[in-house]
Amino acid sequence: MAPTYTMAGGKGPNSYSQHSTYQRALLEVAKEKISEAISTKLEINSASNRFNIADFGCSTGPNTFLAVQNIIDAVGQKYGKETQLNPDDNIEFHVLFNDHSNNDFNTLFQTLPPTKRYFVSGVPGSFFGRVLPQDSLHVGHCSYSLHWLSQVPKGIADRNSPAWNKDIHCTGFSEEVAEAYLDQFKIDMGSFLRARGEELVSGGLLFLLGSCVPDGVKMSETMKGMLLDHLGKCLNDVAKEGLINQEKLDSFNFPIYPAHVAEFKSVIEDNGCFTIEAFEKISHANEEFPLDPEFLATSNRVTFGGVIESRFGKEAMERTNELYEKKCPEILPELANAKSGMQFFIMLRRK
Repeated sequence: MAPTYTMAGGKGPNSYSQHSTYQRALLEVAKEKISEAISTKLEINSASNRFNIADFGCSTGPNTFLAVQNIIDAVGQKYGKETQLNPDDNIEFHVLFNDHSNNDFNTLFQTLPPTKRYFVSGVPGSFFGRVLPQDSLHVGHCSYSLHWLSQVPKGIADRNSPAWNKDIHCTGFSEEVAEAYLDQFKIDMGSFLRARGEELVSGGLLFLLGSCVPDGVKMSETMKGMLLDHLGKCLNDVAKEGLINQEKLDSFNFPIYPAHVAEFKSVIEDNGCFTIEAFEKISHANEEFPLDPEFLATSNRVTFGGVIESRFGKEAMERTNELYEKKCPEILPELANAKSGMQFFIMLRRK
């Protein structure tokens, strides 16, 4: 079975729950768009008092709570306007939090908002397959998750393959590597959309938020790509120190592929289950990471530390993060001149 990757759990100083303001900023700026979409595009069946919402790739919070509350507020407002009834008395909201089975669901449930007015369920399992009953979901949400692939693409870790990748991610500079990553993205994104197409009711809405790469731009020309290149160099330095086996490092790749805009649209159109109601670039205050070595090192540890530790051990992970922060000042001028990535807001409507 392919390994699964989750964000750092718990509530401590190195946890995702304490270091996810970057992701939260996109949720906050998307709130108005989601509210408007629900107001104008979602059909509410007033004959049914149950409304199901799912967040795919929920992690440990607190961002997932903000995401579902934004949806609940918008649905309640629309319901009240259309029926003249109080939604608190007439709608039973059920929220389903989905993520890999090794996600820290304990922290998620321990930190649920005390004032929540919805029922909750944890739904462990990969969102590349169906995790909910057919035609049971009214609104789905997925934020900063779709760049993670279900596995490292075939051939990437094989020295005898034309797609062998000496880097730790898809830099965009090797055509064979890029094709392998794109093929895996098409498989995974196609599976994700087919699953959501089965789960969502007709007319249901699916909101997708996250990062992609503008057409014509290579990943390693963006800040996020440069930071992954920096991480790769630090891992190689740790290997030279003897804490990581070099051969093992040479076969290591992150299953990450921030797709290009055209690639994203193509997979959605090929799926055929949805109409694209919106596919927009969306900006927020934290669009690019601050050029602060301490912040960048902490963000790296929260996101990738668990993967590195599981592959190379805790000592190697700690040393890598130490070098990452120590050497960050050397790449700050390069980061300052990076090409812009793209934060996206996609709204799909189930046919």
